[in-house]
Amino acid sequence: MTAVFSHGRLRLYLLKLLDDGPKHGYELIRLLEDRFLGLYAPSAGTIYPRLQRLEAEGLVSHTAAGGRKTYDITDAGRAELRQRADELTALETDIAASVADLSTLAGEIRSEVRGSVRDLKRELSEATRQTRRSPRWEAPPPPRPASSAGSQAELLDELDKRLAAFTAEVGRLVRARQFSDTQLRTAVRLLDGALDGLRRLLR
Repeated sequence: MTAVFSHGRLRLYLLKLLDDGPKHGYELIRLLEDRFLGLYAPSAGTIYPRLQRLEAEGLVSHTAAGGRKTYDITDAGRAELRQRADELTALETDIAASVADLSTLAGEIRSEVRGSVRDLKRELSEATRQTRRSPRWEAPPPPRPASSAGSQAELLDELDKRLAAFTAEVGRLVRARQFSDTQLRTAVRLLDGALDGLRRLLR
């Protein structure tokens, strides 16, 4: 769970969302994901137990239709929102700051990934152009010359160096300050996306 929802604050935010109208659990998850620009989404195992506790405390109620529960805030839930209005205002401010931090981290990682992928594409394209300008492309291909094998080995060495530098830079960014679990999960998703792009490029 993102740090802004520690100490029972997620419960308060769920009441705030339900105060806008009845919703089922999946809708609440999507609304939270939208609020965090897709950079954080609570799991069902995070949301539903809290809804059950809110219901046990008389702050929400539910109706069931088609196998799905729709939750609604009660008068007691609205009274708690009014009592905690200042806390809710502070929570909204913290959420906005958290979203800004997550967006900055995502931008930094995307920039690093794009730069590394651009460098790799440029080097692969240049190697392809040099190979196609080689005389062996103008005649039936002879056995692979030693110089070509050497050139490929150099490119592979350079690729290894780039990957090592990329890994070191990502590690530096992560170690530069403390990040929440949500920020780190976002970083993992971005790196997975970069890996998928490289797989498509190098097939």
